[in-house]
Amino acid sequence: MDERRTVKVSKYLSRHLRHQPGRIGLTPDPGGWVEIDTLIAAAAAHGFPFSRAELDHVVAANDKRRFAVENGRIRASQGHSIEVDLGLPPVAPPPYLYHGTVARHLDAIRAEGLRPMNRHAVHLSADRETATRVGARRGRPVVLSVDSGAMHRDGHVFHISANGVWLTATVPPRYLRFPGPH
Repeated sequence: MDERRTVKVSKYLSRHLRHQPGRIGLTPDPGGWVEIDTLIAAAAAHGFPFSRAELDHVVAANDKRRFAVENGRIRASQGHSIEVDLGLPPVAPPPYLYHGTVARHLDAIRAEGLRPMNRHAVHLSADRETATRVGARRGRPVVLSVDSGAMHRDGHVFHISANGVWLTATVPPRYLRFPGPH
């Protein structure tokens, strides 16, 4: 499968498993799972056919492990804007986590902290390198340090998704460390 096709199928899966399943007639269960055969049939019926082999390739080749497959079902690992209970237990985070963004968002982040926006949780990275890659998707990256240890001590709850993304409801400004001037 060529790289362009892999990206197209991956984006299609993300859109319909995370944000708009009803657009193609899917109804995920409370955990966000849909039957793979149902997904493939729905995609074909809505003008975007792909094979089980293509789906398996996208799942296996995705370096971010965006999708989980289990017992003939698939779901997005995180990043949903639809109501989903990923069933992730609370986990004590490391002392610091990181968030990649771009300079144009810094004033709002300084004022309001990190908010989930159209997602269910704020996404954080375990290392600066990953946060840098996340921020670079929208321009020149700025990496913020999150005092997740203090947040946890203060009662904030953290979860970690199957692909290693740390999730929390919000990060108030007092727990953020900003880099020098940009």
